[in-house]
Amino acid sequence: MLAKVAERGQVTIPKALRERLGIRPGTILEFTEEAGRLIAVKTDQQDVLDRVYGTMGQGRHTDAILEELRGSAS
Repeated sequence: MLAKVAERGQVTIPKALRERLGIRPGTILEFTEEAGRLIAVKTDQQDVLDRVYGTMGQGRHTDAILEELRGSAS
């Protein structure tokens, strides 16, 4: 599969690869270089606070906790 680098350095990952690898909108990729090759690896998307709360048995995401503390904006 080929992809062309756009003027601003953007590349579209072919759909077949996105589907096979589970790359969806919002997926964060970490780029490195090895022996002249570009390597992209999916990263853990969970933020630091979510991980800490997970170890405390809260089982809630940071956004949910902040919404509860602040109340709804409506």
